[in-house]
Amino acid sequence: MRFIVSLAGGLIVVVILWDVFSNMVVTRRATRQLRLSNYLIVWTRRFFMAFGRRIHDRGRRENFLGIMGPLMLFLRFGLWTILLIIGYAMLQWGAGEHIAAPDGLASISTVLYYSGTTFFTVALGDITPVAAWPRVLNVAEAATGFLFLGLVISYLPTFYSDFAGREARISQLDARAGSPPTAGALLARLGRENCLGSLDKFFSEWETWTADVMESQLSYPILALFRSQHEDQSWVSALSTILDACALVMVGIDGADDRAARLAFAMARHAAVDLSQTFGQPKANGVPDRLPPPELARLRAYLAANNVRLAEGPEAEARLSHLRGFYEPYLQVLSTALVMPLPTWVPEPDARDNWKRTASTFSDVNI
Repeated sequence: MRFIVSLAGGLIVVVILWDVFSNMVVTRRATRQLRLSNYLIVWTRRFFMAFGRRIHDRGRRENFLGIMGPLMLFLRFGLWTILLIIGYAMLQWGAGEHIAAPDGLASISTVLYYSGTTFFTVALGDITPVAAWPRVLNVAEAATGFLFLGLVISYLPTFYSDFAGREARISQLDARAGSPPTAGALLARLGRENCLGSLDKFFSEWETWTADVMESQLSYPILALFRSQHEDQSWVSALSTILDACALVMVGIDGADDRAARLAFAMARHAAVDLSQTFGQPKANGVPDRLPPPELARLRAYLAANNVRLAEGPEAEARLSHLRGFYEPYLQVLSTALVMPLPTWVPEPDARDNWKRTASTFSDVNI
């Protein structure tokens, strides 16, 4: 019996240590490796999303789903800690009656208590090992606990640094493309100011952003679940806006060179495809048309009213449809799985930028 318990305890320790290593140390995405805690993440996410979709008020829904990412992060740490303590306790109990306790009995509760104090390196001294094998296990568990806590301490600053970098750029998109952001608003604002030539620099910066988002969220998938500060912003809507704007420039806009747009489109599309694989695959004929003919006509009129001339004709429309087919199915997977709505192409008439919104004593800010 003790041998079986020891074997099970050793298996738990090995599996959890591999899970910690593969999730916190290995930065390359591993699609076919055993990651025990991923099952916890998947089922917790499904639970939150099922309840989140029932909340129709957008503000309340975002507040509810906003705790999902941080909670999952700490649930994972908690799962690892508890299972490691239990695994080492099973190893100690399986080693036999070789632990000196005040009551003289090495019961399961006593061994669990001893394992917990050893893992957190408390070392109260009220329970001590009195044989060689328990002493080896004591040193091994203390080393495991020390390394685990060190990994957690070093992991969190890196994780939240990636989150802050992602959100800082999204916040900058507010004044450039509106809230929620749209490709139409982005191009129209540049057209009004005769600044379409600045799109090269803009797309170059967002090419870097999409690369950072892809790499950080493939390394730390829970980061994709963290939501933006404002309810009408998200990394999915920002990614969609950049792809939409690139597609329009690649179709043809007077005064805008398409080279930077092509490079940004390639990187953003790469990010959309790779990140969507974490949450599922596109369904055939399951993508709603975000730009039907009436909406495309409204987009053309909106851009033309702001000194932006989009290429016309059947060839231009076919190219735009072709480009959209490259990325919209993958964006839809992300939008559905994360409950992050995709933006429209043209801003709503009553839409206001977040930076213009003030306290109730003021209605708006105009500059």
